[in-house]
Amino acid sequence: MDQGRDITLHQRIVNDIEGRIVSGEWPPGHRIPFELELTKAYDCSRMTVNKALTQLAKAGLIERRKKSGSFVTQPQAQSAVLEIHDIAAEVKSLNLAYSFSVARRAKRKADADDNRRLELQPGSSVVEVVCIHHAGGRPFCLEERLISLATVPEAEDADFANLPPGAWLINQIPWSSAEHRIQAVAAGGEAATLLDIARNTACLVVERRTWSNVGPVTHVRFTYPGDKHALVARFTPAS
Repeated sequence: MDQGRDITLHQRIVNDIEGRIVSGEWPPGHRIPFELELTKAYDCSRMTVNKALTQLAKAGLIERRKKSGSFVTQPQAQSAVLEIHDIAAEVKSLNLAYSFSVARRAKRKADADDNRRLELQPGSSVVEVVCIHHAGGRPFCLEERLISLATVPEAEDADFANLPPGAWLINQIPWSSAEHRIQAVAAGGEAATLLDIARNTACLVVERRTWSNVGPVTHVRFTYPGDKHALVARFTPAS
């Protein structure tokens, strides 16, 4: 077979399979046709097909299982509902460059809403941090976080310039319990501006509270444009 044609066919197979996965035609768990089937369909060598599937596997789009074939993987920009997920790892799993920036940071007395969100005592102080997480230079997630200074006094001097608040907190204090709340919302003015999306764009919001043995640690609200993120939970039947 002509080498130029072989290269063209290899890329055509990659593009065709990737297109079907991205469009949703082949959902997560779907079995990709076997190598022999693809060889016949594209009238090419098995080596060409193998090279295409290897490229797709390296990109994280498919999973190759010995003796079983190749299957569409779950989207990598997913997080388990019951896990404390790492946004940087999510972005990097998409093969995109990760970065973050702090839009606002302030220490202040907790107001009534802060007290409700963190179950604080009257007169408590908090640090409020608003960050934008970027994927490939584009806004990926808005993080709005409150940190209790009664539980984490070190947060008063932290500027979070080099480490996102979530990662910083994990290094500072172990959490003993957490609560997640998930909802769909329409992007408001500030969120739309910081995420560079149209106002009222459908978004997925994950709110989380964590506690340590000392007391409430943090309340955080993550806002994702609706097409940027998904949540998944795995569970077993109740005994």
